[in-house]
Amino acid sequence: MSVDTPRRIVLLRHAKAEWSQDSDHERPLAERGRKDAPVAGRKLADSGIVFDLALCSTAVRTRETWKLAVHEMPERPRTVYEERLYEASLGELIALINETPDDVRDLLIIGHNPGMHAVADALAGGTQGDALARMTRGGFPTSAFAVIELPGTWKSVEHGVGKLVEYWTPND
Repeated sequence: MSVDTPRRIVLLRHAKAEWSQDSDHERPLAERGRKDAPVAGRKLADSGIVFDLALCSTAVRTRETWKLAVHEMPERPRTVYEERLYEASLGELIALINETPDDVRDLLIIGHNPGMHAVADALAGGTQGDALARMTRGGFPTSAFAVIELPGTWKSVEHGVGKLVEYWTPND
């Protein structure tokens, strides 16, 4: 793949989770989350993006979100369950993105806030339409996702290099 070929990263926040006595890592999806996750999956399928790789946090709520969302997609991408996504800082998330293999054109990350919002905000040096204004105004609610186009290689991804081309929430 040429470095001139734009890459895309989709940042998907997990669906709504239960508040429970379990550890935070073990919290399952709430009923609303079980309804919203497939809707997010259908919206991702409608985008026409065929993911080469999905990185999913090991937390129960992210794994459940991915299981429900991926069933709506035409193809299941190679999926890696990545412990480092749980409670990852902005710097840790960018480091994970920088590790993405060069043959990956379209990357999906299923993770948590505040990380998903922080990465979307940090990478979006430009925007298409009102996506950035909507994301800034509405935050990054559960089941929301942002699509960012990136030039160059994954190793060259840094603050401000991307263009936010889509931002979607279940309330859109």
